Amino acid sequence: MIKYIFNKLLYSLLVLFGVVTIIFFLFNVMPADPAKMMLGNRDNAKQLELLNSKYHFDKPIHKQYFYYLKDLSPLSIHCNSPIYPSYLSFPLTDNCYLVLKWPYLRTSFYQKNILVSQLIYNAFLNTLVLSITAIIFSLIFGIPLGILAALFKDRFLDKFISFFSILGMSLPSFLAAVLIGYIFAYKLHWLTNLDITGSLFIVSDIGNGQELSLKNLILPTLTLGIRPIGVIVNLTRTALIDELNADYIYLVRSKGFNMRYVVLKHALQNSLSSIVTAASGWFAGMLSGAVFIEYIFGWNGLGKLLVDGLISMDFPLVMGVILVIATCFIIINILVDLIYLWLDPRVEIN
Repeated sequence: MIKYIFNKLLYSLLVLFGVVTIIFFLFNVMPADPAKMMLGNRDNAKQLELLNSKYHFDKPIHKQYFYYLKDLSPLSIHCNSPIYPSYLSFPLTDNCYLVLKWPYLRTSFYQKNILVSQLIYNAFLNTLVLSITAIIFSLIFGIPLGILAALFKDRFLDKFISFFSILGMSLPSFLAAVLIGYIFAYKLHWLTNLDITGSLFIVSDIGNGQELSLKNLILPTLTLGIRPIGVIVNLTRTALIDELNADYIYLVRSKGFNMRYVVLKHALQNSLSSIVTAASGWFAGMLSGAVFIEYIFGWNGLGKLLVDGLISMDFPLVMGVILVIATCFIIINILVDLIYLWLDPRVEIN
């Protein structure tokens, strides 16, 4: 088990290294001057020189790449005055230190003196809350509907559930967001009292700073959960039908156990691997930021932050968000593999 986890971590680090390399060279071959973009209308020759020297923009591209890797590395050697905002340092020589730090994603081009990591941290909480709520919503409705479809195979209820699950899977996210927002926040606003835009925290109308607004979570959750519900319904139905036709199910039924016990205790438990696969994949996608949904509903998460960064050409912000997204996918994939081993000990460890 330890060897398996070590190999997975090593492989994940190699994948992350590849992502870092691709996004660095992708955004640094663009014909733009990062120093001028950071200074905006306040640039002059002296400030440009200082900024280029501080962030190594005056160095060749391969040296800039190694400096970027050093910024991201949690352990690095830094000489002269360190630029990292928070760190633990251990002196090596008179002016060189071994620095233990969080990955440094640099500062935003357009939100002056604000760390990219701080912007991502604030947005990640909103995306995490939305993702967890949406995947729980999908599982609560998807699994029971899939069970009903399997138990009433080829009957009206099965066809009815399957039709709407396929419809939900085929509905584009941006179209679903527009339709749900139009119906529930515009046409039925008198009944629902829901707004088309709003985030988890909003500015208080009476001047008390920010306040929690859970009602703004309803429409993005409903929109984000529609497609995974369809996937979970179909996977649960298919896996359960296969399990119910297995020989051991007939053996259990012959012992006098009722259908409810057989489904919940045996068939569903052995069908969980496919459900976990679907749920984990969608959860990772949600954590990466549901770009259209967050942008349409004004939800201040990673997806909206990514779009804002692309519009303003804020390269450090975009690169930082992409790295966080890639890291989320990698962590979730590792956790899913471990869950597989727990659910089904028959899975071989290579």
